[in-house]
Amino acid sequence: MGGPPYDCMSNPLGAVRLTFEKAIGLGSGSETVTHPSAFEGKDWGALELFRHFLFQESGLSKVPILNPKTLRWVQHNSLVRYRGMIQDMLGNEFYVGAYRDIKDGSSWRTNKFTDVSQYPMESPSVTCIWERRLLYCVPVPGQSSWAEPSCDMDPNWSPQSREKRRRMDGEDSDPMDLVPEDEVKSSPITKKMREDGLPSTSPEPMDLKTASSSPGMSTVQFVDKDNLPCLVKIYDSPESDLKLNDVFEFIGVLTFDSELAVEKDDNELSNSFYDDALVHMPPNKVPRLHCIVHRKLAVHDFLPGSPIMEPKPHLVKEIREALFRHLTAVLGNDGVAAHFMLLHLLSKVHTRVDDVAIGKLSLNLIGLSKESVSVFGTRLTQTFKSLLPCTKCLPLTLEYLNTASLAPKKDYQTNRLIPGVLQLPEGSHLMVDETQLESGSLNSIGIENTKILKNLTEFQKVEYDFQFYKVEMAADIQLLIFSDGKSNIVPADVIVPFQPSALESSEIPVAEALEAWRWYLATVRSLPHSIGSEMQKVVEDDLVAARQADRSLGSQDFSRWLTMGRLISSSLGETCLSLEHWQMVKELERLRKERLK
Repeated sequence: MGGPPYDCMSNPLGAVRLTFEKAIGLGSGSETVTHPSAFEGKDWGALELFRHFLFQESGLSKVPILNPKTLRWVQHNSLVRYRGMIQDMLGNEFYVGAYRDIKDGSSWRTNKFTDVSQYPMESPSVTCIWERRLLYCVPVPGQSSWAEPSCDMDPNWSPQSREKRRRMDGEDSDPMDLVPEDEVKSSPITKKMREDGLPSTSPEPMDLKTASSSPGMSTVQFVDKDNLPCLVKIYDSPESDLKLNDVFEFIGVLTFDSELAVEKDDNELSNSFYDDALVHMPPNKVPRLHCIVHRKLAVHDFLPGSPIMEPKPHLVKEIREALFRHLTAVLGNDGVAAHFMLLHLLSKVHTRVDDVAIGKLSLNLIGLSKESVSVFGTRLTQTFKSLLPCTKCLPLTLEYLNTASLAPKKDYQTNRLIPGVLQLPEGSHLMVDETQLESGSLNSIGIENTKILKNLTEFQKVEYDFQFYKVEMAADIQLLIFSDGKSNIVPADVIVPFQPSALESSEIPVAEALEAWRWYLATVRSLPHSIGSEMQKVVEDDLVAARQADRSLGSQDFSRWLTMGRLISSSLGETCLSLEHWQMVKELERLRKERLK
């Protein structure tokens, strides 16, 4: 790319402007000029330009990650990328997507991918009103430090060189910079649309002073050093592409002005029909990212670098054996618990049949006290944080149950979804410690929280409270429960009495081993699975025989066995259930039942 107008990194709006002018026919020598209204909800070539820069020219690694550290020096109106979970969907907003200044004849300008018009909007002018979606995103809950994104920074993006360029080129050298604050005045077109009652999805205005003291405000209004929320504005993307709680990487134009305050009526943003005060996120508190490219992230995308190898069975078995030895050491040489722990870490919801989530395998380790959890619980917490991208701990006490907000709730006063503890992305791991739970009375909140936890464990669903109704949101969260006896609050799929024989700490694994184990856990859990016709007959005969020997066995037990068979096959890098795998399932069940006697 050439000078600043062609620079996708530091001047993306210049590139957008040039592709827009080319698309409508300005400066092409042609007498035909396409009306900008033809591009509403469509791409006119800018997306192709940025995709080529990011993925064909390897520009993605040079785009700075937006976080509390980089926010202090990253350039306004530059290209950034942000990884986050969609915590709330704020509806749509109208904005002046394109306009033609009558004084300037046929010159059309576009305001796409920005909050404030790059050029003063004189009156009268001809405008095209377009629409964009608003997403409130937060850093991935429970994300491990090793899973945080990094990039090889272009030397031109250092704070020192940025200041040097500013001194050399001057503040006003870039034609796509924001106009001075005294020129950012309320657009007559904007006022006229409000006066004419243009339909909008926005709620009624609310006074900022009142809003700042409302419930849930502390989660959105202030940016701290460890947590950077972001208001992402989405263009030209189907609603089905982005869902609540999905984790995305958004790449787009950053607009963050620490001195630009939201003032009502007389100082509205010049090209938007949406008042930032309505969502209580002024631009001096929450940065805006005007998304050009986005991609949904899976567990594998959190691994630093590329996959280390193909999941070939003989290599997978070597990694499996090393990881199993490590888990056994962490669990005090309890090999049975380590086997079940490995299967638990590989579990995921593959499909749903009616209310049944196929593939989940929650694990309840029983026989633990406060003292033993302080040892082994701490070890497992450290182990999970080193192996899994997203993990959280839930200390289940009576006070916690009676006061915690586990499920999200809609606040209609602020028109916001107040997040809950269980609003987690797909593939998260949740460790529940019941050993501190003492006898006592549950209030209405506590009773509701126990129902929410049971619903999550049994059906992998969380009920979101919209006051007048509730909505069940599908989840995929691995649940590990520590308790003295069988948990009645979080009824797990598998109950394993914990029997450690050693207290010595396990050795800290080297970096290469950790990378291999992370790759293993992220890769083999998604392997396809099938059961051949011969094995189907063997499994059916064994299930019939087991039912005849023990009438207490039911469909849930048989479903768990089949899930364990799949997980054992996957753990060994195999995609088809074999007789050996099935024998391992029956042996693990035998050992577990012996402990339960």
